[in-house]
Amino acid sequence: MGEVTVTYTPRSSTPPPAGSGLPILPAVPAQASPPAPARPPGSPAAPQPSPQSPRRTAFAEGLDRLRAAATTEPGRLRIIGALLALLVVAFGSVTAWQMTDRASAADDVLTSSQPLTSDAADIYRSLADANTAASSGFLAGGQETATTRDRYEKDIRTAAEKLVNAAANADPGSPSTATIAELNRLLPEYKGLIERARTYNRQGFPVGGAYLRYANEKMQQHMLPAAEDLYKKENQRLEADYADARPYPWAAIALGVLALAALAWSQHRTYRRTNRVLNHGLVAATATATVVLLWLVVGHSVARAALDDSYDHGVRSLNVLHDARIASLKARGNENLTLVARGAETKKVGDRTYDAYDHDFGADIKALGARLEAAGKLADDAAGERPVTTAVGNMKEWQRRHAAAREQDENGNYQQALDLVIGAKGATGECFDSVDANLRAALAHEETEFRHAAGDGRDALTGLPAGAAVLAVLGAAGAVLGIGRRLSEYR
Repeated sequence: MGEVTVTYTPRSSTPPPAGSGLPILPAVPAQASPPAPARPPGSPAAPQPSPQSPRRTAFAEGLDRLRAAATTEPGRLRIIGALLALLVVAFGSVTAWQMTDRASAADDVLTSSQPLTSDAADIYRSLADANTAASSGFLAGGQETATTRDRYEKDIRTAAEKLVNAAANADPGSPSTATIAELNRLLPEYKGLIERARTYNRQGFPVGGAYLRYANEKMQQHMLPAAEDLYKKENQRLEADYADARPYPWAAIALGVLALAALAWSQHRTYRRTNRVLNHGLVAATATATVVLLWLVVGHSVARAALDDSYDHGVRSLNVLHDARIASLKARGNENLTLVARGAETKKVGDRTYDAYDHDFGADIKALGARLEAAGKLADDAAGERPVTTAVGNMKEWQRRHAAAREQDENGNYQQALDLVIGAKGATGECFDSVDANLRAALAHEETEFRHAAGDGRDALTGLPAGAAVLAVLGAAGAVLGIGRRLSEYR
């Protein structure tokens, strides 16, 4: 058979040409998509695709997991264990924080602020005493004793040393720093005026008295007010340290009570569910929290009582005694200047005119009497009361001798008045020295009382911050182990 060749021609929509002999087929239209069937009346609408829900946060997912865990006993136990550990650690942390602040403030009271307050008082006393010694030496003229001269020089050195110490311990940029710098500037100027007054006085020139009055004016109007301001600032710093050391740590106490309540509740819950009386871990956590709370309350109460005692029978007495000593020094300086000025300085009070220095002497003696009376009331034992009582007697004798000296001076007997003021025997200088010595003894006694009481207050807080932190960690570990023991029963 011969091969038959079949040729395929794709159908075209174009009709064949006329006369080709091929039949013409009708065109096939393009097939369209069948229409969607109509929805019968009353049938529900087709559901629409819901929008994609937003992504949830990790916090929300954590809450869901926590909520799911709380539906099972192991999950609840884990939550309870975490909360107990957190409470115990928070209790220990707050206790350590609050007691660290109070222990630091108590240490500052003992080793910083009170000693600096005493140094500031010593600066004032040294300056006032130097001024008194300078006027006493001036009155003696060419017969100035070595004792008077040495006393003046010692006071100047003491003031300079105390200023250096105060500058080293003052906070940079504080008002005390500016006051100390001002005193350091004025001290050499004052000393130069005193040396000029002494030089002219030995040569018999009256201008020496003018230099001495000018030096006294610089001391009374500039240096002593600055020293008094420094003393007040350091006293305020001491008060602030007391205020930081004495308040009760209520936040730590509240957390301690809350932690113990939570531990007691968890153990009661365990007992009701298991009939087991003790859980060793939870008992250990309760014991450590109890120890910390008792240590906190008792330790701080003892420290507070000791600090209160150091303030009531130490600081208050010291402040009054410092004021009394300053008043006696002022009185002695004004008494000497009454004879130096010889009426050149006057003061008008009402309708009457007084010698300025003698009028100030009366005010200073009155202030001294008031301070001594207050110091006697504050003295809490015979050792503190005895020197104050002796100083009161010396002050009264001083007033009697001063009146006699003023009478001689007003009658024109200058030398007799001078002997009654700076003489070897029966002079007011003896009374002043006795008052000063007794006040010095009373100050030494009260400083010892202060150090003992403040030291007891500081020592009562020793180890409490660190001990609370360590015990809190042990307590938290005990709580976790105790709950873990219960969890192991579910495995």
